[in-house]
Amino acid sequence: MTAPAEPWTRRAPVDLPGPEGDSSIAREPLWYAYGAGDDAPEPPPWTWTATPPPDAHVPPPPPRPPGPATPLPPGTTDRLAALPYPWLPAPGPASPEALAHALTATFAPLRREPENPYNEHRSYASPRCLFPVHAFVGDGRDWRLLEPTRHTLTGPGTGTPGRIALTGRYTAIPRAYQWFRGSLVAIETGLVLRALSLGLELFGLPATLTPPTADGPELLRELGVEHTWEWSLPWLVELDEPQGAGREVTGFKEPPVPGGDPSLTDVVRANRAQPHGPGGAGNRATSHTQPAPVTTAVPPTLPDSPHAPTWSDLLWHRHSGRMPRALHGMDSAKCLTPLPARTLTTALAWLGVPPPHPLLAEAFDAVTVTAVVQHIDGHTPGIHRIHDGTADLLRRDPTAPAGLEANYGYGLTPVNGCGIANAPLTVFFSVRPRELFARFGPAGWSAAQHACGWAVHGLCLAAAAEGLFARPVRAFKEIQTKEVLGLGEDETIVLSAVAGVPRETGGAVLDLRT
Repeated sequence: MTAPAEPWTRRAPVDLPGPEGDSSIAREPLWYAYGAGDDAPEPPPWTWTATPPPDAHVPPPPPRPPGPATPLPPGTTDRLAALPYPWLPAPGPASPEALAHALTATFAPLRREPENPYNEHRSYASPRCLFPVHAFVGDGRDWRLLEPTRHTLTGPGTGTPGRIALTGRYTAIPRAYQWFRGSLVAIETGLVLRALSLGLELFGLPATLTPPTADGPELLRELGVEHTWEWSLPWLVELDEPQGAGREVTGFKEPPVPGGDPSLTDVVRANRAQPHGPGGAGNRATSHTQPAPVTTAVPPTLPDSPHAPTWSDLLWHRHSGRMPRALHGMDSAKCLTPLPARTLTTALAWLGVPPPHPLLAEAFDAVTVTAVVQHIDGHTPGIHRIHDGTADLLRRDPTAPAGLEANYGYGLTPVNGCGIANAPLTVFFSVRPRELFARFGPAGWSAAQHACGWAVHGLCLAAAAEGLFARPVRAFKEIQTKEVLGLGEDETIVLSAVAGVPRETGGAVLDLRT
């Protein structure tokens, strides 16, 4: 992920207006409008609309289709425990149950932590453990819902499954998040794409990936969801075997978002704009809309891990930081001795693997990656720019981690932990929205979020391999944080992740693996 060349003329917004002026979440619809060409965007009218508090939110029930619930086969953990990390299985014919095991490795709950306010925990991070991105599994004729907590595929169909549709449910996220519901779904889609790519790779299943298309609402209706406007346009993953006849496009006209949730209307409008393709023409535009192979999720060269001798161990050890006694937040122990240089080397390797589709890979190249480093052997404390697998020092600054913590939205309190000042590595992913729209059109906004989610899941696995936690976050106050990092006025932070040394909480961890 590198900052691209800058061939576009643009005006830099010195201070985008906003209800808080320093919140990246509140400013995000303004950045979207700026990217689309508005040099002086104003906060949308729904910005000040009263919403229920997040803790009052009750997620809707799963969109369970009629039909039987078919159990997924057990034994996934045993198979992953037989695969040494970081080695991948040799190419060869996949077993008949390979897809079921890949789905289990990707989506199934791994553990429950009774002291944690948010449960369950899977192999990938999700905001508030809400897991808004769902997987529907098809056999070329029928679609079934993957229900990870029930360990089943639910719905009609007896054919061999070979298609997976990934779509996020906006209404699974509290209404108080307003526009940011769209971003959380897009970021988690990127996390899931890498987790699923890894699952398919571990069980020897080649596949292709197709971005959302203009007939996405029709596909949502085919999946059986009741209200298509609740869902993001699906990404389609297909195994390389033929999957039968494609569906007929009937010109389905999607109903609008009902009144009472104006921010969701804008979220859906932005999501539905993305299939119109990039701003360019010719072969590049075609490559952004056509299927492409699902490439590797794993760096080509990795050291063995003293913390995760098998792939089962690696997925088990991935977590976002634990607190004792049902407290919120995260805590990072201060490194009394520097961590080995391989801590950063491993992170750089995982961050350097591009996403598996030309649209995402090119959006990945448009992302600037900035890291705040301390307590890592051989690396100067301060601000580093990550580029092509290396971390180049931009500015020595031992105070930068404390500056980040001072501008984090959930500081240290009697009920909340905040270990950013002690964290050895905090990584920020930023983009220039005007450039995204110039290169990709409306598709660039979500593509960059998908690409950042992909990269952050890799960082989470790198942290697990090194005995660290990694927490994806978006709670930094944007204006002040950009000053700490030295980012440009026309850059916005898409996502960040804090990697820290976990403290021992003493709490129980219940093993849910199958």
